[in-house]
Amino acid sequence: MSKLPSPIIHEPRGYLPVLLSVPHSGRDYPDWLIAMASGGKPSLVTLEDPLVDRLVWRALQRGCGAVIARAPRAAVDCNRAEDEVDPSVVDGARRGRLSARARGGLGIVPARTPQHGYLWRRAISTKQLDERLSQAHRPYHEAIEAQLALLIDRFGCALLLDCHSMPPPPEGIPPIVFGDCRGRTADWWIGADAIAISARQGFESGLNDPFAGGHVIERHAQPQRGLHALQIEIDRRCYLDQRLAKPGRGFDRVAALIEALAVELGQALIGRRYATAAE
Repeated sequence: MSKLPSPIIHEPRGYLPVLLSVPHSGRDYPDWLIAMASGGKPSLVTLEDPLVDRLVWRALQRGCGAVIARAPRAAVDCNRAEDEVDPSVVDGARRGRLSARARGGLGIVPARTPQHGYLWRRAISTKQLDERLSQAHRPYHEAIEAQLALLIDRFGCALLLDCHSMPPPPEGIPPIVFGDCRGRTADWWIGADAIAISARQGFESGLNDPFAGGHVIERHAQPQRGLHALQIEIDRRCYLDQRLAKPGRGFDRVAALIEALAVELGQALIGRRYATAAE
């Protein structure tokens, strides 16, 4: 069988200590994965964060680094820990306490979606899971570690901005939701500044409710070392067309928001770093 593709890596090349992560926009579906799906490719595509990988183009032009998954989330979810395994998907997996995400059908190999129910014709073996991890999941996180190390070495600080999109949320949830794992992955001012930047860009936003952050920021953040991580969830109506399938009128506006977050938070991080060093 063909291997899952490794991630796209854009090395930082500017003056900003910012790395973007896009784990859920992979669209390279191998034939064997589609053949395993009970509902074919349409049932798997619904797991994507559609076109978020293209939303980061403005930030990339400003010299920010990025790690972008090409392997589809349906094959292996780079925003899950390796032990977030649903035994209904992986034969021989340890049957212990399931994480809330795996219990909800969205473990490291997604099991089901509300729209399509159970996704697979059969379970995979632990060996097949390990192959997926080796081909796509581990390279993704190794790339993030390597790029963050470059930023820390150069600037003494770094910000990981983990980019996602969400289906249209219920009333009362803002179109932009930031997550810092309730203060564990970033200093308090980063979330506050992100909300202020969003407001200046014309977007209402919130922090940690209902999305506090996932494995990517949990794994890589080390605020005590100056390495901060923030998740962003974007309502798909903000940047897609009415069918939520193609770029809409707001596409470039959201790209500009991500650019503003990268630039302004990156500059603020450097400013605070130098201010602390001068004390």
